[in-house]
Amino acid sequence: MTRFSAAAEDVAKRLRDGMVGGVLSFPLTSFREDGGLDVAAYRAYLTAQLAGAPGAVFPACGTGEFFSLDEDEYRAVVGATVEIADGRLPVVAGIGYGWAQALRFARIAEEAGADAALVLPHYLVAAPQDGLVEQLRRIASGTSLPLIAYQRGQVAFTADSLRRIAEIPTVIGVKDGHSDLDRLQRLTLAAPDGFLFFNGASTAEIQARAYATVGVPAYSSAVHAFAPEIANAFFAGLRDGDDAGVTELLRDFYVPLVELRDRVPGYAVSLVKAAARLRGLPVGRVRAPLTDPGPDDLGALAKVLDDGLKVVGAVRRSD
Repeated sequence: MTRFSAAAEDVAKRLRDGMVGGVLSFPLTSFREDGGLDVAAYRAYLTAQLAGAPGAVFPACGTGEFFSLDEDEYRAVVGATVEIADGRLPVVAGIGYGWAQALRFARIAEEAGADAALVLPHYLVAAPQDGLVEQLRRIASGTSLPLIAYQRGQVAFTADSLRRIAEIPTVIGVKDGHSDLDRLQRLTLAAPDGFLFFNGASTAEIQARAYATVGVPAYSSAVHAFAPEIANAFFAGLRDGDDAGVTELLRDFYVPLVELRDRVPGYAVSLVKAAARLRGLPVGRVRAPLTDPGPDDLGALAKVLDDGLKVVGAVRRSD
């Protein structure tokens, strides 16, 4: 049995139900040409995203450039997401930095009506396991929001630490970005029944098959942020056992996309935003320290995108 609070169990159930039916969507944040937040454009973009039927939506996380948002901008993004989602699917807002600042964002997300929070890796320093556990305890003590811990970078839980964080009544799951399947299998075996795990690797579809073998079939999809047709076709292929279709998408779209992504630091977000612009979506450019792709990489991205859309019988622009 899980040790979740009643409210946390309700959110966990909604997430479980959602991830059976669709990918986890991490929307981009729309900026104007001068770098300011464009709330109207974000609302239009998110409305189009939700039409792609994700299982849950995670605003203001890594793909949404959480690290570049101030508190007022964050409030606007999360608030708009909650309003547009309108209870149809869970809204899980990103929070982060040290526990004190994470709590400030958590309280904003709670006031805005978010269902849960994704705790992004803390800022800069490495920390022992006791500190990682205490970080989550501190955040949980200051907000009623259910929490999902994101292990990536300097955050990596041991099986013992997983057992300890799973005892916190509002910690409902872990998103994994390390792709260490040995470690992840140990974590899933140490977790209580009902504890959630998500594949949060960059371009998670590349490793979706492998994650599923250790009991983690749910995954986040940055591709859904610009090509829900491709993301949904891949998800359906995995669900329905269409190995040939999954392999075709991996070979013709996902692997070339990852090879392009790996050329420049930060392209995991910059290319996603550039691909959205290629489709006419109102997302604007990335904020520094990220940089937009140059003409050569943009041309290569357009080809990769067109190849992927061709596989699923879609086109880049309908206008």
